[in-house]
Amino acid sequence: MTLHTLAATPVSPAFDNCLRLVAPGDAILLLGDGVYAALADTEACNRLTASGADVSVLQTDAAAAGVLARMGPFAVVDMDGFVRLTECFARQLAWY
Repeated sequence: MTLHTLAATPVSPAFDNCLRLVAPGDAILLLGDGVYAALADTEACNRLTASGADVSVLQTDAAAAGVLARMGPFAVVDMDGFVRLTECFARQLAWY
């Protein structure tokens, strides 16, 4: 199982590559520009939901981007939650 930290926008090749490699039991944490993929009713949001991964969004980055009130059905985590995610997964892949 892998934690994918996704900081790439939905139009980035890294976004597509991440979703291509995600497997059941994996988690995706959206941070940086990746939080734009969490916008509800978008193709990116639908693809994340269909990926089968547990998707979380870093609260500080989503707030800074102004997307907190318009996100899809994803968990919101603070920095402590980010640390907990890294503790749950022995492997991490960063996507930029």
